[in-house]
Amino acid sequence: MILCAGEALIDMLPRQTAEGETAFAPHAGGAVFNTAITLGRLDVPTQFFSGISTDLFGEILMDTLAASKVDASPAARSDRPTTLAFVKLVDGQASYAFYDENTAGRMLDSQPDTTADAYFFGGISLAVAPCAQCYEALQASVAGHAVTMIDPNIRPSFITDEAAYRDRITAMMHRADIVKLSDEDMEWLLGPGDMGQHAQDLITAGAKLICVTEGAKGVTGYTQSGSVFVAANAVEVVDTVGAGDTFNGGLLAGLRAGDSLTKSALDNLSDDVLRDALALGVKAAAITVSRAGANPPWAHEL
Repeated sequence: MILCAGEALIDMLPRQTAEGETAFAPHAGGAVFNTAITLGRLDVPTQFFSGISTDLFGEILMDTLAASKVDASPAARSDRPTTLAFVKLVDGQASYAFYDENTAGRMLDSQPDTTADAYFFGGISLAVAPCAQCYEALQASVAGHAVTMIDPNIRPSFITDEAAYRDRITAMMHRADIVKLSDEDMEWLLGPGDMGQHAQDLITAGAKLICVTEGAKGVTGYTQSGSVFVAANAVEVVDTVGAGDTFNGGLLAGLRAGDSLTKSALDNLSDDVLRDALALGVKAAAITVSRAGANPPWAHEL
């Protein structure tokens, strides 16, 4: 079982009405939510933990999780509103405006009543209190015996206390077995420099696998013994919403299929298993960017 812990929100995606007016259409989303959906659709036993509202948007989130075979029973339900993210697309690249004050997700202050073999963390939920402290505490409590993965998925405009955020992300990366960063995230967190050296520094600090994505170029997986590069699939991009989140789900599914989603296996991860897992993540992400919104593929589409 993989538990995904982090935000669930509604992406308000730009659309045009029949009359030519600009409009927004609500779609279930959120970085960690998207990764959970990807795993469920790839037939990986998956649970989801977050604060989810009982409002109409919260019901959309719960229904979408259920439709993708994700068990959302660990979620903390409340009557607070759902976080909204209004999306702006420029040449298919997404930017976001978040509305998150006093929401069900942000005000999460409990822990899940469940256990898992692996845990995934990330997204904007690691940037704001009090939910960030909940997720950080959960990772700290399970990291000693279960595999943990983190993808900060950094949104600088959402960060109000940069020093505290950097401290939290650094501590979580050092506890994690798997760290995924985009090249932009890596530069924001660690500064300019050689990506390979930054990755090896994170491995020295405790991580076992570092994955660095570079958009249309591809992804490199770094381990203590070396690195493996997998090129991105060439597709016609509709938008990039959910691309990295889908990659995360594909990577975890691939590692699990290769019997390598354990601490001992990650200590001795073979290049072949890593290449297959990276390729699955890349292929899944390519399908997502080829269609509107965060709509990860099902197993039969791969």
